[in-house]
Amino acid sequence: MAELRPFHIAFPVHDLAAARAFYGGILGCSEGRSAPEWIDFDLYGHQIVAHLDPTMRRVETSNAVDGHDVPVPHFGVVLTMADWQALAARVEAAGIPFGIAPHIRFKGEAGEQATMFFRDPSGNALEFKAFADLAQLFATA
Repeated sequence: MAELRPFHIAFPVHDLAAARAFYGGILGCSEGRSAPEWIDFDLYGHQIVAHLDPTMRRVETSNAVDGHDVPVPHFGVVLTMADWQALAARVEAAGIPFGIAPHIRFKGEAGEQATMFFRDPSGNALEFKAFADLAQLFATA
């Protein structure tokens, strides 16, 4: 496997102050550069950029995955199990509702993983995963 490099994603938010409180305060992302229309955050070593779009509309599309309606689009990070558990506890303590509560998906099957979904204040769907065995990340059988 090649050296894993940080990804970059830019996404819309309706309110930068709410994004700063959520990503910085609740998720614990350090803040990088910013301007009146955008903020860089460090999400577990990845660069995510919240761009102001006061007219943005929440997307309500989903696909069925392992008995759950998974929101599309979504983004997130594959964490260690300890980091995943700590994040789940922080999100729950902050009173953020889970769209899909923390659980083990594909239990006993290829790709078994811990997963959870929740939304930021602008309605962007986030998924965070963890694997007991990271080799299962792309497992098909």
